[in-house]
Amino acid sequence: MNCTELRDHYELYALGLAEDPERAEIRAHLDRGCEVCMAEMKRAREMAALLGGSSASVAPSPKLRRRILASVGVEQRAFGWTPFLAGSTIMCLAAAFYFGGREWDFSREVLKLREESRAQIIELTRLNEAFALMNGADTTVTTFGEKTPKPKGRLFYNPSMGALLIASNLPQAPTGKAYELWLIPKAKSASPVRAGMFQSQSDGTVMHMMHGPIDANTTAAVAVTMEVDTGVDAPTGTPMIVAPLAPSLQ
Repeated sequence: MNCTELRDHYELYALGLAEDPERAEIRAHLDRGCEVCMAEMKRAREMAALLGGSSASVAPSPKLRRRILASVGVEQRAFGWTPFLAGSTIMCLAAAFYFGGREWDFSREVLKLREESRAQIIELTRLNEAFALMNGADTTVTTFGEKTPKPKGRLFYNPSMGALLIASNLPQAPTGKAYELWLIPKAKSASPVRAGMFQSQSDGTVMHMMHGPIDANTTAAVAVTMEVDTGVDAPTGTPMIVAPLAPSLQ
């Protein structure tokens, strides 16, 4: 068999579920140093380790995002991300698909789980970054929108790490639109600086991180406007949110 014919069996081999003749063929390819099979097996083993390994070593509390939002008075009914699947569940799922004679379906399920795991890892990283900034020694906190029904929340600012905007009551932008962040300079003659695009969640909440140093000596506040989803070079409407960097500016 050639490497193309073995394509759907690498994950099974990595999980110890491959049978002959595919198992023997993969072993033979690896023994003679087949670069394609070695690369595929490295990928398959990494995937097997990701799915069947110890998720507890990398996962924080599954309620971390809810805790962060709750810290600024935002309530959520449910956490939008599914918790990491336990390794034993994945192994049972893999065995069920395989022994049921559905190798092709199993391969597609592995690809689906791989993408879900990547998305969860990205979300996990984002939450950890947010948690680190909120607890930074140099972090200051300002609030906005407390006395109005408009968007409200808090801005966490750290000179070296950046800023974290957490808000509620921010409706989802319509098709073709998105929210754009701006750094508002202290100098009246200076123009607002673009700081990224984001969308709010279905429940009207948002948690958006601005990475990198922000100089409070030259920046007065962070503002949010609704723009076309490709972004604009200058705000086109009245800001929906204006959050000062430092409490003394309120």
